[in-house]
Amino acid sequence: MEYEIRNRPAFANVLIKLTRGDTVVAESDAMASMSSSITLRTRWSGGFLSAILRKLFGGESLFMNEYSTASGGELVLTQPTPGDIECIELKGQSLYLQAGAFVGCDPTVQMGLGFAGFASLFAREGLFRLRLSGHGRLWFGAYGGIVVKEISDEFIVDSGHLVAYEPSVNLRIGLAGGLFSSLFSGEGLVLRLKGPGRVYLQSRSIDALATWVNGHL
Repeated sequence: MEYEIRNRPAFANVLIKLTRGDTVVAESDAMASMSSSITLRTRWSGGFLSAILRKLFGGESLFMNEYSTASGGELVLTQPTPGDIECIELKGQSLYLQAGAFVGCDPTVQMGLGFAGFASLFAREGLFRLRLSGHGRLWFGAYGGIVVKEISDEFIVDSGHLVAYEPSVNLRIGLAGGLFSSLFSGEGLVLRLKGPGRVYLQSRSIDALATWVNGHL
């Protein structure tokens, strides 16, 4: 199986070339186009109970789509928002994703829920996050460009910009500065990340976009 991430960073999509016997698991409604030789099968996202829990606590779809072929073909996956798509190869490690970031993966990758902590909840990121683990390729997207950063000491991120992070990274909620600055700077609460570990940040925030749009309605 070969893949290419095209039209990045603003309008990224993934072109996957499947050969005989290949299978790709993708988020519901992620398919943009596919060859007629590819078969689509829809299933619960990890079983009925797991799918319900991921829908309620992780903000994910109830269903996942499996694309397979007996001869070969092309599959194009995309995401709802304009932005970049990243691919990483999981080799036994895990990665937490924000709600809506998952695009697709190899069938050998396991999907579950991970407790993100109360800091994530107060930052309006949810109490749980989608946890991907195992072995295989994982594609995830962001609103805007994706910045990959290795952190060791404390690193401050505005809520809404954290797309993915390794489980070794600890999240803590805090003020952006002093009380006056935090209240009147527009920054408010921020996430204080503590490594070591790798984090993936998006250059834009959906919440900030919604606030800007609402101000013009």
